[in-house]
Amino acid sequence: MSEQTASGASGADFDLTQFYDVFFEEAAENLATMETLLLELDVAAPEDEQLNAIFRCAHSIKGGAATFGFQDVADLTHVMETLLDRLRRHELGLTAGMVDVLLESGDSLKGLLDRHRGVSDEVLDASELVARIRSHSQGVSVGAPVTAPLAPAAVAAVAAPGPDGGPAQRLLDIVIGPLDQPGIADQLAELFAEIPGLGTITASDDGQADAQGLRRFRALTSAADADLLDLFTFHVARELVSIAPVAAPADDAGFGLFADADGIPASAATAQPDGMAHADGAVTEAKPAAAAPRAERAEKAAPVEASTLRVSVEKVDQLINLVGELVITQAMLAQNGRDLDPVAHQQLMGNLVDLERNTRLLQESVMAIRMIPMAVVFNRFPRMLRDLAAKLGKQVELHTIGEATELDKGMIEKITDPLTHLVRNSLDHGIESPQVRADTGKPVCGSITLSAQHKGSSIAIEVRDDGKGLSRQRILTKAREKGMDVHDGMTDHEVFQLIFEPGFSTADQVTEVSGRGVGMDVVRRNILSLGGTVELDSAEGYGTTVTVRLPLTLAIMDGMSVAVGDETYILPLASVIESIKLDHGRIRSIAGANRVIEVRQDFLPVVALDEVFQVPRFEEASRAGIMIVVEAEGARVALLVDELLGQHQVVVKNLEANYRKVPGVSGATILGDGRVALILDVGHMVRRARH
Repeated sequence: MSEQTASGASGADFDLTQFYDVFFEEAAENLATMETLLLELDVAAPEDEQLNAIFRCAHSIKGGAATFGFQDVADLTHVMETLLDRLRRHELGLTAGMVDVLLESGDSLKGLLDRHRGVSDEVLDASELVARIRSHSQGVSVGAPVTAPLAPAAVAAVAAPGPDGGPAQRLLDIVIGPLDQPGIADQLAELFAEIPGLGTITASDDGQADAQGLRRFRALTSAADADLLDLFTFHVARELVSIAPVAAPADDAGFGLFADADGIPASAATAQPDGMAHADGAVTEAKPAAAAPRAERAEKAAPVEASTLRVSVEKVDQLINLVGELVITQAMLAQNGRDLDPVAHQQLMGNLVDLERNTRLLQESVMAIRMIPMAVVFNRFPRMLRDLAAKLGKQVELHTIGEATELDKGMIEKITDPLTHLVRNSLDHGIESPQVRADTGKPVCGSITLSAQHKGSSIAIEVRDDGKGLSRQRILTKAREKGMDVHDGMTDHEVFQLIFEPGFSTADQVTEVSGRGVGMDVVRRNILSLGGTVELDSAEGYGTTVTVRLPLTLAIMDGMSVAVGDETYILPLASVIESIKLDHGRIRSIAGANRVIEVRQDFLPVVALDEVFQVPRFEEASRAGIMIVVEAEGARVALLVDELLGQHQVVVKNLEANYRKVPGVSGATILGDGRVALILDVGHMVRRARH
């Protein structure tokens, strides 16, 4: 039968490569889930459900790898499966070493899969790892596995030596179902019979399914339950197979093992063992009536429609671009509609209002497709902190808040590296050693908290630790050693900002973790390139908090449009603090060139946009009538404009890709009248005012 199946597939020349991407995605998800579960395991008292879930992840990867011919992946997951199977059956006790080797196996699997995907050329040899896993699998059992008490006849069958003095054979009742197609069970029996040395099998139900769609077989075999389950899952789901040793009354010890169904005593055919080995490896107490639990199992096994759909990112991006063009077209129609008589064109005006509402809803729905929960980023840190803490000899707990907070996929990919550096810094520079923490009255185990929450049209991400905090004097000393222009009158905020300068580090010595001063400046530069801000707050002896604020998406933003001469500019609404009617008498000059204006006893640098962008003036009377206070990088400036036009959502277009890079401009958008408006880089304006 197996030869026919193989030849049939070959004859059809079926191309499995078309399913590679789906397999690699699912394998990555299973590896991530497995790593999370391994890190959550309580070594002293692991939960059965966690062990079963880890086993299922490894089994899914093994099945897919075997199907696609990735033998190295299948071999590694097979030995992992063996160890996990013994753990979930309580034949072995879990140890920290087992968790370590399973985590290391996950890393190796990622490398092997990357090589098969073509994204890595590194050749990995997992033979040493396989040997270590096998040694763990062959460890001394902490307790005998729980089995059902057997009747004398069953004991005799179990104790019977196998062919040629091999392993002892067991007499098993095998129940398969409920099945929509009962004939599949016969295919399983044929598959069983075709494997040499596996044993013998016969139907004990006249080849007919019962009212619940169940098929029953009796087998004499020396194979382990796990191997039989692996065999049967070629045709049916694992949870549809139940295997139990035969429990026959003592006075029926002499009945033929494989007699016809009529020849099997009713007591043996209907007896339920005290314990039954299920697909998840757990041994459960048998119920007086088997119909109820099997009916529940049938409900769980019933096919359900998929609730998710895998779509390539390119298709989503194309859809977002098209919706962006639709938003621009709708704005143009709305602009043209303002010139029409609302009474004469009442129906058209109503349709335009409906179009605007539906376009906005469509835009929000499409943008939501690209939104991904922050848990995708947060989930990578437990493993990283575990390994790094062991290397540094520290103890730390990670707490996460707001994992369900969503951020655009493009932003997620770009913010991962900066957050990784911040978390590593918290452990390396912030969290003290256990001895130091104990001496200062702190808990021996440090704490790092990651939180994310929406704030208007942006997201705020915090990395907070309860470590030693930043030393103001130490930072000033290091800054003077590097020749920086600092003084004791600087505020704490100004002092703390020094650690973002290139090449600045407070570490006494360079290690493989940190100390080269090439981290925090890159973190800030990357965050600023995303239109975000980063702020740092610390209290010596109590800890440090780094707050990163980012726009939710780079594709569409809330903006305020302003007029300067005949030009229109867009300011990111998240950066706008307030707008004030300008009184030129309040502007003061400093050193003959720089100008400042006093706002609530605070002097703000003044930036005139018409001077920055050299906007031609035809009517001097229309010059600079409004002052807009904006904030970026922890500082504020006052922008001088002629008029406020309003606020609305704009579709961001990449100016550099379509034209060239323009200083002070982060992008462009198309207005309703078809004109192009530049989106201002507020951070650039702040830096311009500083220097």
